[in-house]
Amino acid sequence: MSKSNQRKSRIVDKTFKYIGLAFTVFALLVLAVLITDILIKGLTRINWSFFTNLPSRHAANSGILTALAGMLSLLFFTILIAIPIGILAGVYLQEYGTNNKFAKFIEINIANLAGVPSVIYGILGLTIFVRLFGLGNSLLAGAFTLALLILPIIIVATREAIRAVPGTLREASYGMGATKWQTTRRVVIPSALGGILTGIILSISRAVGETAPLLVIGALVYVPFIPEGPNDQFTTLPIQIFNWVSRPQAAFITNAAAGIIILLLITFILNGIAIYIRSKWYKNIKY
Repeated sequence: MSKSNQRKSRIVDKTFKYIGLAFTVFALLVLAVLITDILIKGLTRINWSFFTNLPSRHAANSGILTALAGMLSLLFFTILIAIPIGILAGVYLQEYGTNNKFAKFIEINIANLAGVPSVIYGILGLTIFVRLFGLGNSLLAGAFTLALLILPIIIVATREAIRAVPGTLREASYGMGATKWQTTRRVVIPSALGGILTGIILSISRAVGETAPLLVIGALVYVPFIPEGPNDQFTTLPIQIFNWVSRPQAAFITNAAAGIIILLLITFILNGIAIYIRSKWYKNIKY
């Protein structure tokens, strides 16, 4: 390569570097402005009564008790449904379905499902769980819908975690006379547990902020009671925020900002736990 071409390549590299840096700084500035505006509006509204009060048509008396309880209950049932199915499917696809056409068909569809908009899952949940199974707009219908939404994330994370386990561990287990299932259950899955947990936590953090599929299946905007069973109606914190934002009064916008702060804190905590587990896991698999 001539000196002139080398000089042009260096100029192009530097130009791309600075353009990328400028766009990154711009995006961070916009994010900082938005977060600052939310903090200024919402921090003054966060107090103990905000967590313990029921929703109200008076902004000063309105709280997130039912929304927070509904969100936690929904996540509990979603985890019960999605985690066993997701982990078992990931183990099967990685350990048992490598040369199986049916497994490859499932793998292709899982990859496609990971990119489907969340509102499509809401339509699917409305058709199958609400109408066909007759669950109505209950916690179970919402949990099954969100479980479908996060299953691809858990399955892909499980597969990647299992794939990262060194093959020498499997060979050592087989050399000791263990069967494939014994090796998978006692060696592979425990070694991949950190990566699996990371995928589970990240999937939960996504489910926390979902609103569109729950609105489609008929989750209520206003619920004056805490759900006590899987067949009860429910609302969630994102839906409550949506309700407040749609109100014309400025006081409800303040409530929405406070709710967004709580939702961001929950999401940051979950992502922080996932990053910590992932870093610890990567250190442990470096033999």
